[in-house]
Amino acid sequence: MQIKLDFRSGIPIYVQIMDQIKHTIATGDLQPGDQLPTVRQMAADLRVNFNTVARAYRLLDEAEIISTQHGRGTFILNKPTGEAAQDLRREALDGWTRRYLAESALLGFSPAEVSEMFARYLEIWKSEGAPPKYESEEI
Repeated sequence: MQIKLDFRSGIPIYVQIMDQIKHTIATGDLQPGDQLPTVRQMAADLRVNFNTVARAYRLLDEAEIISTQHGRGTFILNKPTGEAAQDLRREALDGWTRRYLAESALLGFSPAEVSEMFARYLEIWKSEGAPPKYESEEI
């Protein structure tokens, strides 16, 4: 599982971790019974404080998305179905939308500029039946 954090977005790191875990579950990349890295391992991999990952895991555990079993590890619970799955998908989309808007504001774009650009690409998606390709600029 690959998690990418944006330290400049204004979105708390633990929320970014939670959103991305929820997204990977909603898309089926993580399945029930799959084991997540330990809190310490994920913190080391992401180069963040142990407590940040622990908070994300605790909140996911409280939401019954994952289960932490002392001495065994942290596992994905049964894949939510029906309304619970829809809620999880909506929460993931909400997180990504907030991140997009926060990053746009950080870069100095106005709401009108963001709305215009979003509308343009949404129309491309509707007309072509697939979203425009995104080419990541990995450094």
